Amino acid sequence: MNIKLIKTESDYRDALNRLEQVFDAKIGTAESDEADILALIIDEYEKKHYAIEAPDPIEAIKIRMQEMQLKQVDLINEIGGKSRVSEVLNRKRKLTVEMIRKLAQKLNLSAELLVIDYKLN
Repeated sequence: MNIKLIKTESDYRDALNRLEQVFDAKIGTAESDEADILALIIDEYEKKHYAIEAPDPIEAIKIRMQEMQLKQVDLINEIGGKSRVSEVLNRKRKLTVEMIRKLAQKLNLSAELLVIDYKLN
């Protein structure tokens, strides 16, 4: 096992290639341990160099609605009337604290994600 920190894109590609080779190693073997360590250092490198930003609150709501096969009318109890749901989802009105509480529960989204500031249209 010859593991080193990933400092360059070349190191990153090498680590990915090696992980691919040892990925299915039998648990408890040196190669399995190597795969675990490689996965950790690859993950750290990716967090620093390929960070994925969380969606803004409205995008997060729309994504979850799609996943749960919900329509705008399904959020009336959480946001308000039909027109208010449309205003919020079209970025014409901001979410209120009460809306955030209800949406977090209904959509199983983090309130922390829903309170992030976003621009109105």
